[in-house]
Amino acid sequence: MILWRCLQWPGHEVARVDGRVLTGTAAFALKDDVAGLAYEIVCDDDWNTKRAHVIGYVGARRIDVRVDESDIRALGCIDIDLNFSPSTNTLPIRRLKLAVGETARVAAAWLRFPSFALERLDQAYARLSENTYRYDNAASGFTAELRVNDDGLVLEYGDLWRAEDVS
Repeated sequence: MILWRCLQWPGHEVARVDGRVLTGTAAFALKDDVAGLAYEIVCDDDWNTKRAHVIGYVGARRIDVRVDESDIRALGCIDIDLNFSPSTNTLPIRRLKLAVGETARVAAAWLRFPSFALERLDQAYARLSENTYRYDNAASGFTAELRVNDDGLVLEYGDLWRAEDVS
């Protein structure tokens, strides 16, 4: 399990990896709204996303989004990326198993926040050291350094997220 503190707005997220299932809950304050979101992502043995479910609220708006393997594959993707969470970076990190110095391009089914629209997002991961990756978002040009633990859980996500506890 891991507990993150959000650095871009007041909030926290807790996540757990149990086998090939990633679950978590995020609670944070935006400009005029408070958000509370719970998710479950089920992967196959190779860490390809099989399905994802996000429920909760953003302000008064109720969120209940289900994404299955056919939705993800229709976009030419095998990963899901929850725009509001650092947790989903663990999926390609575990699946790719990059050696230090290697880079890989991937496409993720991006569940945008706060619209929850699903779209393709081209990304790249470069392994800079044993526990450091560079993440690049091809569409926006956003880049961040990710420091991870030995299990591939993100401990630091640029200036957006920091782990407060890992157990």
